[in-house]
Amino acid sequence: MIIDKNTVYKVADLARIEIKDNEVDHLTKEMNKILTFMEKLNELDTEGVVPLVYMNNQANVWREDVAKNEITTVDGLKNSAVHNENFFLVPKIIEK
Repeated sequence: MIIDKNTVYKVADLARIEIKDNEVDHLTKEMNKILTFMEKLNELDTEGVVPLVYMNNQANVWREDVAKNEITTVDGLKNSAVHNENFFLVPKIIEK
């Protein structure tokens, strides 16, 4: 696949980036280099190579997610500047 100027503009549009007209020639060359490198990688024999998802074989050990009531509502609201009996009170940010 060969990258041309129209493709560079299309990719820039899809990526929502602005490119200047004087950058298009340089980007065309760079993108063609990348594709040439990828085509070179596709020539490698990867038969018998296990796909790599993570850099090591170790699995994460997750703790069981158990809901606990660690503190009471009164303790949770104790250090808040403004609150009522159950909730933090904060200034209104969104207007209707």
